[in-house]
Amino acid sequence: MPSLFRPCIDLHNGAVKQIVGGSLDTDNLRTNFVSEKPSAYYADLYRENGLTGGHVIKLGPGNDDAAKSALQAWPNGLQVGGGINQDNAQEWLDAGAEKVIVTSYLFPGAKFDEDRLRRLAEKVGKERLVVDVSCRRRDNRWIVAMDRWQVMTDMEVNAESLGRLAQYCSEFLVHAADVEGLCKGIDEELVQKLGEWSTIPCTYAGGAKSADDLALVERLSNGKVDLTYGSALDIFGGSQVKFDDLVAYNKRASSLASS
Repeated sequence: MPSLFRPCIDLHNGAVKQIVGGSLDTDNLRTNFVSEKPSAYYADLYRENGLTGGHVIKLGPGNDDAAKSALQAWPNGLQVGGGINQDNAQEWLDAGAEKVIVTSYLFPGAKFDEDRLRRLAEKVGKERLVVDVSCRRRDNRWIVAMDRWQVMTDMEVNAESLGRLAQYCSEFLVHAADVEGLCKGIDEELVQKLGEWSTIPCTYAGGAKSADDLALVERLSNGKVDLTYGSALDIFGGSQVKFDDLVAYNKRASSLASS
């Protein structure tokens, strides 16, 4: 399969927003867009256009109702993340999530706990679990960041760590927090490395600024990594990328792949 556009719904204080990732949970939060439309509007839009594998991310507290509203608008059509743990994961699947996305729960005290991941996978099933290895760049390495991308963990994103995690999940989600929301281009080196390192489906988010970035991601990753757009997208107040163009791209790519 070629690289595809994967949609998102980012929730902050109950509203659909686009935020500069590196500023989240800091004193100088930078918001690019706050939607007047509810989360269910975007879920309906994605459902009507056959966009699968999208993710609903709860950025902090106060987002449960909005997340559940989106899931009700498209049952089993969206993944949900943000505060997911062993105690509530099944509840979110029962609420209509196709898969649950987990990060911070796996890193108590910012240290990776493989037993937590194993137990969670056993409880909900590997096929219903996505591990979010969102990261920040430190020198020539990428380090998994948790708690709204403000706390660095003890895990480096590389072939070894992704291979270890892939035993327990069906997919990766990777926000490049340093470029998230800036619309200044993707982290090309990270995308290329994800294409080399990941043995399971992987979605990259962060910095996409042009519809041409889809073809770029496909080339860099050999079609192994999908791409999420945020602040550059017209449905989120952006002017650089048209939602309809991305829908058309996916349809073309899918028809070529099946022919």
